[in-house]
Amino acid sequence: MWLADKWKEYEVIDCSSGEKLERWGKYILLRPDPQVIWQTEKKDSRWRRLNAHYHRSSRGGGEWEFFDLPNQWDIHYGDLTFRLKPFSFKHTGLFPEQAVNWDWFSRKIKEAGRPVKVLNLFAYTGGATLAAAAAGASVTHVDASKGMVTWAKENAQVSGLGDRPIRWLVDDCVKFVEREIRRGNHYDGIIMDPPSYGRGPKGEIWKIEDKIFPLVELCEKLLSKDPLFFLINSYTTGLQPAVLAYMLGTAIEKKHGGKTEAGEIGLPVSVNGLVLPCGASGRWER
Repeated sequence: MWLADKWKEYEVIDCSSGEKLERWGKYILLRPDPQVIWQTEKKDSRWRRLNAHYHRSSRGGGEWEFFDLPNQWDIHYGDLTFRLKPFSFKHTGLFPEQAVNWDWFSRKIKEAGRPVKVLNLFAYTGGATLAAAAAGASVTHVDASKGMVTWAKENAQVSGLGDRPIRWLVDDCVKFVEREIRRGNHYDGIIMDPPSYGRGPKGEIWKIEDKIFPLVELCEKLLSKDPLFFLINSYTTGLQPAVLAYMLGTAIEKKHGGKTEAGEIGLPVSVNGLVLPCGASGRWER
């Protein structure tokens, strides 16, 4: 398992009975997590000193209960700053487990010794975009949600990266890739974090089981003559690490050489030394 264990301002404190107790900076949040099917004794006092609690509804969805939490606040990872806000379906605007991938491709970019172009698809609030830009890459950031792209721009500003070469695009990712192929553009690194299900800005339906491999094949056509890496993240139950490895091996490694790896990504749990699994990633690199 690839472990995001270098955070100083975030931690999973404890997990039990379908919920995880987290510290985001100085604030304590309790949120549901479907992986936490075990039960433990809740000894840490912070179980009873929450700043906010997201309650999942038996009818689907849920709602936040706030005790003492600002509308927004910042946390840092190295030189990166992320502006957090509690919003729909338990999210805060950041997936801390992805830091292990940021570190991986940042090393690739820094060690390349040349200009590097990166494409970030389904780019959300820009964690990967910021990490790649901070490492020295020029980045094209694509997401179908205007609100998420605006949030990502805000994160870039507060991280001191507002003047870096980042293209911010609100677009359907598949259609954007098809246009980039026609335009003859190429990238040295590609990152994608596709949702299980979603809609584009014009109502285009995205269902990951049907769409992901054709998109990987399309993206292969965007790779430069000397590509560095290709990263796929998945939070979809059916897309296990082996499936990600097979896709990258078939669509990328066979044509470009290099090597493919895949594995679970996770976060350490402070009180007991366990690791909370948080999805899977597939990595190809030269």
